[in-house]
Parts: sequence; structure tokens; C-alpha cells
Amino acid sequence: MNRLRNRLILVFAVATLAPLLVTVWVSLSLLNRSLSLSSTRELDQVSQSLEKTGRELYQRARDSLKQEAQAGRIDPLLFKPSTHDQWPAAVQEFFASDEPERFALAGNNGDRLDYLVRHGDEVWSYSTSLHGVGMLKLSEQYAHARALVADGSARDLRRGFSYTLLVLTGTIWIVAFLALVYLAHRISQPIQQLTRGLSQVAAGNLDYRVRSARDDEIGVAIQAFNNMANQLKQSQERLLYTARLESWQALARKMAHEVKNSLTPIRLTMEEIAARQSGQGGEFYEQAAQIVVDEVVSLERRVRAFSEFSGEPPIAPKSIDINSLLEERIALLKAAHPEVVYDTRLAPDCPQAFADEDLVKGVLTNLLENAAQAVEPGGMVLGVTGRENGNIAIEVHDSGPGINAQARSSLFEPTISFKPGGMGLGLSIARKSALLAGGDILLVQGELGGAAFRVLLPVA
Repeated sequence: MNRLRNRLILVFAVATLAPLLVTVWVSLSLLNRSLSLSSTRELDQVSQSLEKTGRELYQRARDSLKQEAQAGRIDPLLFKPSTHDQWPAAVQEFFASDEPERFALAGNNGDRLDYLVRHGDEVWSYSTSLHGVGMLKLSEQYAHARALVADGSARDLRRGFSYTLLVLTGTIWIVAFLALVYLAHRISQPIQQLTRGLSQVAAGNLDYRVRSARDDEIGVAIQAFNNMANQLKQSQERLLYTARLESWQALARKMAHEVKNSLTPIRLTMEEIAARQSGQGGEFYEQAAQIVVDEVVSLERRVRAFSEFSGEPPIAPKSIDINSLLEERIALLKAAHPEVVYDTRLAPDCPQAFADEDLVKGVLTNLLENAAQAVEPGGMVLGVTGRENGNIAIEVHDSGPGINAQARSSLFEPTISFKPGGMGLGLSIARKSALLAGGDILLVQGELGGAAFRVLLPVA
């Protein structure tokens, strides 16, 4: 049941892992390359070379200055005890020590080298220039470079950036994966419900419906499934009704034939008896014979109704203007029921129906006549036209007492009617005519508090 969801997850994993791994590999390569361009390793090498060069330069300058001083080629600067308070701090520090000689850097940036030699209570200072090389500044730069090298070694930027990139990439992918699992569940769940609904309908449960509030493609598919189930249920009901109708028709044909065969000689005999007794004082026999003849005529009329019910009239479908036909039927019945208020609500864009006109007229006449007989004087009958699921819908509403639950179960079946002149076949014949016209009749919720029927017809 979860194959679709698992496939979506697998497709996401395959589709994202490959480019993700390539992206991580390229990112790490670029990171290593960028860090190699500004690596502290080269800075360490440069600083060590700078230190070595500075030490050699300083040592050479010391040796050269000492040789020049001992050879007498440089005149010293004498610091006598009488001016001890005016001596530079470096000279005072040297004089206070026990060292016989000392080298000291002087100048603003240490670009001069002094050679201090003790001579009794005097200090002789020999000086030479380092040719613009500031040893103090060079020393500060070296110390700063060494600090950067030590800090970079402690932090290990390459490893830190790599771990950060991997963790960030993995977190983003996991979040996206969880989001996909959620979306896959939302996509697969209604499809599972739809599959379960198809299985239920295939098993014969035509009342099963899938609930969904979605308005996307899946929601449209679920709505189409529910509409299909409704149509299948209606088709099943029509097939069952048609099967029962065929049984009723066969029984009606047989009964009508048998009863007609018996009624004809009875009527003829009673008419002959009434004729012979006429004028001979047999008023009682004449009256009795007339009663029997009237009842036989009534039975014959009912037999003809059953014959019509069992017959299949020729069908000639054509385009019909439903609005005009409904208005025509209402105008025809207004004269017969002046105490009933008729009203219509016609759809202005109602298309034409494709059905047999005589069948549709019979259906509408039957429904409108039943509605008029059901209402009290001053009651209302409403005719409505419109469209429903690709069909034309004609509704007849009345303000009568409505139809109870017991009568609904056998509403369209042939029954015995207790209405004056009723045959008990009106709605059965009406639904049969609607089915022959390619539509159907349904009992719906009434707008006027009474009964309401909806006739469905195909669009031309």
C-alpha cells in the first residue's frame, strides 16, 4: 500500500545524493585550494627564513663592527663618569652590569648597531648603520608572523571548514528528506484511499465514498471517483428497476390477457340479460345487470392500463425545448386545477434535451397532476429547470404533505391506488417512460415542504 510513497522517497534519494556528493566534493576541493593559497605553512616558512636572515645580518654586523673598532678604524663616543646622569639608558644599563662589552640596537627602528666597551670608569660606544634594516621592526613582524602560525595551527581551518560544510550539507539534506517523507505521505494517502474505494466498488459496495477537501489533481480524481460511484449506483438501481419492470410487464400482459378473455363474455352476457329484461318489469334484474356491466367496464379499463404498462411504445427521440414544454404542460393543467397556484423557475441557458417528446409530455403531465392532487386549495406547485452532471434536470415541487418513509421504498413499483380514478401505475409508467427516454426520475428534497421529483434527460 506504501509503494508509491517508498518510490517517491527512493527517487528523491537517488536524484539528490549524487549531485549532493559532487557538490560536497567540489566544495571541499575549492576550500582546500583556497586555503592552500593563503596557508600558514608558507607563512611559517617565510617567517623562519626571515628570522634566519635577520640573525645572519645581525651577526655579520656585530663581527664587522667589532673588527672595525679593534682596528681603530672607527672613532668611539666616550661616556665619562662626570656626565653619568646624561648617559642613555642602554649605556647606563651596560655600565651597571659586569659585562666587559655589549652590542645594542639603537635608532627609531633598530637600524643602528652600537658596540659598548668598558674602559675603567668610561664607556666607549662604537656605532654602525644597518643600511635601513630596522631590526626592531623586523623582530616585531617576525613575532606577529609566529603568532599567526601558532593560531592557525591551533585552529586547523581546513578541518574546521570541512566539518562545518559536511554537517551543514547533511542537515539540509535530512530536513529536505523529512519534508519529502511528509509530502509523500500526503500524496500517497489519498491515492491509497482512492485505491481502497475502487476495491470497495469492485466488490459491490457502491455506497462507499472517499472524503477529501483537496482541490488539486488528486482531489479532482477523488471527485471523479465519487461521481462514478454515484452513476454506478444509479445505473444499478435502474437495472434492478428495469429487471423488476420486465417481470411486472410479463405478469401484467398475462393477467390482462386472461382477465380480458373472461370479462368480454361476462359483459356481453350481462348486456344481453339487461336487454331481455327491459320492459318486462324486471327492474331489479336490469339494475343488477347494469351494475355488473359498469364494473366490468371499469375492470376492462384497468386491464387496458396494464396492457399499456406492459407495452413498449415506439420511441422517436428529437431535440426538445424543455422550458417551453414545461410551460405548455402547466398551462394545460391550470384550467383543470384553478385552485392550485403554479410557478416556474426556468434556467435561461437551459439546453435542449434529446428524447421522445410524447414520453416526456407523459412524464411531466403525471408529475404535475400528482402534485396538483396532493396540495390543498391555494397550495403551490413549482416547476424548475436546470443542469446537473451533464444532464438536463426538471424538478416538480409541491406544498402537500409529502411522502412518508414507508411509501418511499415502493414509490415507483406498481401498487393499488386509492385515489379516485387511480390505477396505481402512474409513477411506474412515468419512470419507465423516463428510462426509455434515456433518463430517470429521482425523489429529491422538496423546496415547498412537500414531495419533489427530479427528471433527468440527456442533452441534445
